[in-house]
Amino acid sequence: MSLLDELLTRIERQGPLSLADYMALCLTHPRYGYYMSGDPFGAPRAEGGDFVTAPEISQMFGELIGLWCADTWQRLGSPDPCLLVELGPGRGSLMADALRAARALPGFSEALQVHLVEVSPALRRRQKEALTGHRVTWIDSLAELPDGPLLLIANEFFDALPVRQFEQTAGGWAERVVVADGEGGLAMALAPPSPLNAALIPPGLRGAAGGSLVELCPQGLNLAAYLGERLAQQGGAALIVDYGPAASTAGATLQALRRHRRADVLADPGSADLTAHVDFESLAEAAAAKGAAAFGPVEQGVFLEALGLDARAAALAATAPAKAREIEAARHRLAAPGQMGSLFKALALAAPALGTPAGFPDAGAGRA
Repeated sequence: MSLLDELLTRIERQGPLSLADYMALCLTHPRYGYYMSGDPFGAPRAEGGDFVTAPEISQMFGELIGLWCADTWQRLGSPDPCLLVELGPGRGSLMADALRAARALPGFSEALQVHLVEVSPALRRRQKEALTGHRVTWIDSLAELPDGPLLLIANEFFDALPVRQFEQTAGGWAERVVVADGEGGLAMALAPPSPLNAALIPPGLRGAAGGSLVELCPQGLNLAAYLGERLAQQGGAALIVDYGPAASTAGATLQALRRHRRADVLADPGSADLTAHVDFESLAEAAAAKGAAAFGPVEQGVFLEALGLDARAAALAATAPAKAREIEAARHRLAAPGQMGSLFKALALAAPALGTPAGFPDAGAGRA
């Protein structure tokens, strides 16, 4: 049996699937889920994989995140112990680079209790290899964390959380669902409109024109609310780096990626990464409603350059002249507007007393 067979059986017995349920099963089904058995990371024409993330492009990314955490720890009053948590750590590259950079600040490494939130057995194995020599605790969810001040990193995590899609119709907002196409495959359809759907749509988008699509990520909003409450009560900060617009917008962005190319979202479920743009505005509002301050989002290029990306690239090139072009290419890809620099954004959530974190030069006093 394949995941497609299981989905068709479920639809036959229970009716249409929400897009969020479909996405969750494709990514994290215990047997067939995309993230559960293989390693999806890799550069085109080099390591295979389906996509490449910033930590795999250059060590500079993880190092600067580590320095951001160290600076934030100082601003928090250097709590000991302090939880350092990463959501969806990939191969462990970001955390390995961050911990190496963290040694630059006396006392910081010693105060840290590192926790990685990872559900994939295959990726846990890769992370253990990358973090050999470090004391790390692996957990399945944030609910397993002990109490205490928190520094949390989420790089390209929220974009993989399941989304729902709603379409504005003559009868109101109707949810898009996954159904059997009658030919052994899957298709999209619209469930009957419901007045309850309108309450889910961001206020600024409820009056969108007919035919407009709006994506929502309930799991992401719940997570942002949880972080907002925890940070307000126990102290700390969370750094979310992902891709999407700064403000809530209409439009469908869900896509499938296979071998660095777009694929059909409904074809061969479980074989491709499914990802959607992050609604940073809604995440910030969800966290602020629970008492946290929100800063940004700012473009990734602006954020990294404020943290010293150019200086770090120059230092690396000076110590390894033969790799100077490679280092410059990585710096350009991470920060240039036409590359990851503008599409990707950084959003910080923090305890209200923290003040403006490093890397957010235009964030002002934040929202709380």
